[in-house]
Amino acid sequence: MKKEWTSFLPGIFWTLLVAVLLTLPGSAFPEEDWLDKIWFDKWVHIGLFAAFVVIWSWGFKRSHTAASRLPAVFLLLAILSAIYGTGMEFVQKYWVTNRSFDGGDILADLAGAILGYFFSRRVYIKK
Repeated sequence: MKKEWTSFLPGIFWTLLVAVLLTLPGSAFPEEDWLDKIWFDKWVHIGLFAAFVVIWSWGFKRSHTAASRLPAVFLLLAILSAIYGTGMEFVQKYWVTNRSFDGGDILADLAGAILGYFFSRRVYIKK
């Protein structure tokens, strides 16, 4: 049982790290025009939420979740990831200094969750 619980430590760590990164005050970020031109912020969101799904999926795979249930678990993780990202946008809007709500970030979070879902299905589920 102990080994199964420890399988989720990376997911717990990643969830907390994402929360910290998304609640940093806006003044903590550099003002660079070239980063805006390559949509750096959106790529960061895609990466954060793709990793969110992949890391949690790894935890469920390692915890010996029944193979027949993994596709549904991975899909649920992607949905929860997108909900978490949307919730964090509201946190930024109402509680974080110099941060605002950005619908583009929500779309990037969703894209990352979808990418993480498909990657997890391909890598963690044996065909």
